[in-house]
Amino acid sequence: MLYDITLKIEYAYDSLADAGRHILRLTPATLPGRQRVIASTLDVTPAPTEQGFSFDFFDNRCISISYDEAVEETAFLMQARVDRAALEPLFDVSPDLRRLAKELDTVNSVASEAPHHFRGRSPRVPPVAEIGAWARGLTADSRSTLDAVTTVCKALHREMDFDPEATAVDTPLEEAFRARHGVCQDFTHIAICALRSIGVPAGYVSGFLRTIPPKGSARLEGADAMHAWVRAWCGLEMGWVEFDPTNNMMAGEDHVVVAVGRDYFDVAPVKGALRTAGSQETSQSVDMVAVPA
Repeated sequence: MLYDITLKIEYAYDSLADAGRHILRLTPATLPGRQRVIASTLDVTPAPTEQGFSFDFFDNRCISISYDEAVEETAFLMQARVDRAALEPLFDVSPDLRRLAKELDTVNSVASEAPHHFRGRSPRVPPVAEIGAWARGLTADSRSTLDAVTTVCKALHREMDFDPEATAVDTPLEEAFRARHGVCQDFTHIAICALRSIGVPAGYVSGFLRTIPPKGSARLEGADAMHAWVRAWCGLEMGWVEFDPTNNMMAGEDHVVVAVGRDYFDVAPVKGALRTAGSQETSQSVDMVAVPA
């Protein structure tokens, strides 16, 4: 499927902000066999004093910018055309959870794709006892790792309400879990915590979700801003599998990947520091529309 994607993020500061330095992860990724970026542009206003490009440890494309002079506001406009492959039929060849632990012991790699980076505590996903107990109860009879992953994610979708007013970007995941309200970031962090607690390596995917669904299909939650979903390692043969617990579906043709990491800390669209007084206001909008091939 071919998509045109437009992302707008704007920040307005109560007082002038200076000494700003930021890392941006906003442009879709090229993933061989899955996703091809035909063209992309990123406009930053005002124009930064310095700008550079790099890739982080997880091979996400990063754009670094800095300002020498004070600014009243900053705005980012990303536009891209992306060709996203359809989801291939998924056959469950994953081991059960006991065998998964043995397979993990045979992985002698610490490369960015290695599952070991996604097994324990990460900056935004600490162990939470009540989430672990909840996950173990759900998956006690799971036949395979993939079965456990889908069981956890489907239960989250069933028990939680999507509520953009319930949480903020820094709301602890245990608070969102107890309230059973949150946005895609909360769904994803809770799923990651739950899966790691039962021994399944799990990480965070940021990206875009089709804004206008196919005719006759229900509109998906989380399409008005950058979206998030889970990736879980399901054994040596199956590898990484992606599931969107917010919408109770495998991540496929409607999902365009921007970045992957252990949690939101690794993939934040705009990360950095500046010197200012007072607060700031931010707004974000996404338009992702299918176009003729």
